[in-house]
Amino acid sequence: MLDKREILNYIECVPMSRWYEPPISPEGLARSFRSSVHHASPLLLKRNLLVRAFQANPWLSKQEFSTYVLNYMIFGNSYLQRFDNRLGDLLRLEAPLSKYMRRGQDKDRYWWVPGYNKEVEFAKGAIFHLMEPDINQDLYGVPEYIPALNSAWLNEDSTLFRRKYYRNGSHAGFILYMTDAAQNQGDVDALREALKSAKGPGNFRNLFMYSPNGKKDGIQIIPVSEVAAKDEFFNIKNITRDDQLAMHRTPPQLVGVVPSNSGGFGDIEKAFGVFTMAEIEPLMERLMEVNDWLGVPVIQFKTPSLGLQAPPTRPM
Repeated sequence: MLDKREILNYIECVPMSRWYEPPISPEGLARSFRSSVHHASPLLLKRNLLVRAFQANPWLSKQEFSTYVLNYMIFGNSYLQRFDNRLGDLLRLEAPLSKYMRRGQDKDRYWWVPGYNKEVEFAKGAIFHLMEPDINQDLYGVPEYIPALNSAWLNEDSTLFRRKYYRNGSHAGFILYMTDAAQNQGDVDALREALKSAKGPGNFRNLFMYSPNGKKDGIQIIPVSEVAAKDEFFNIKNITRDDQLAMHRTPPQLVGVVPSNSGGFGDIEKAFGVFTMAEIEPLMERLMEVNDWLGVPVIQFKTPSLGLQAPPTRPM
């Protein structure tokens, strides 16, 4: 999908003409989001739980809140644009896509940069920026799952390799080793052509070989697939899956992982309760920081079932 140079070239926030470039490629993070099932699923699970608990209001719809949360999960940066009426009162909030947002070199300035020579500046003070803290710079946030990206890419590589392996018919491939002197060249050519036509969509064909006066082991079939079957596909998938779930701190039963042991993963409700306390509630607190910026309790959470507890309302 992509090489590590395209995303992990973590140097600095390079100053452009009017804004700073992010330290990690937003394009690379966006493409990596769907590189692996067990990378995307925990992020979507957290988004869904937060949207479920969010109390929609006239200022912020569930659609915009969902975008706000997903941007934060993927990019470590999320933004809300403030729209006021003529009296200066808050009218509504919208969540621009973090992939194209750039922080200006001047304080409280932000730019929308969807492409080369296409930039639009936002009004000063109109953008709220929620960022995942980084230890190397304080201009942009960096998503916490960066250490698991290599596992996500390896998981994707193994899946693509196995898919191409089946599509080109290599799983049914073999080496036909012929030493029988009784065969003429016409038979050999016909057999070679039949083997070539068995690749791709025409694989799984049966071949008949008639060898009068042939000797034992005059024709031998050496399966190529025996080598490919030992490529540790299942081990790679399982190890990289565990790496990603550990990085996202998500119980496997909440993202549809099928247990390989007879005992399973334990009580799902208990796992959900711990996951909620350790992951979802801290995320609620972070997302509510916009309330301090606005002075209005725009983001509040209700208390659904299964132990999802809303954090206390912040005084305004």
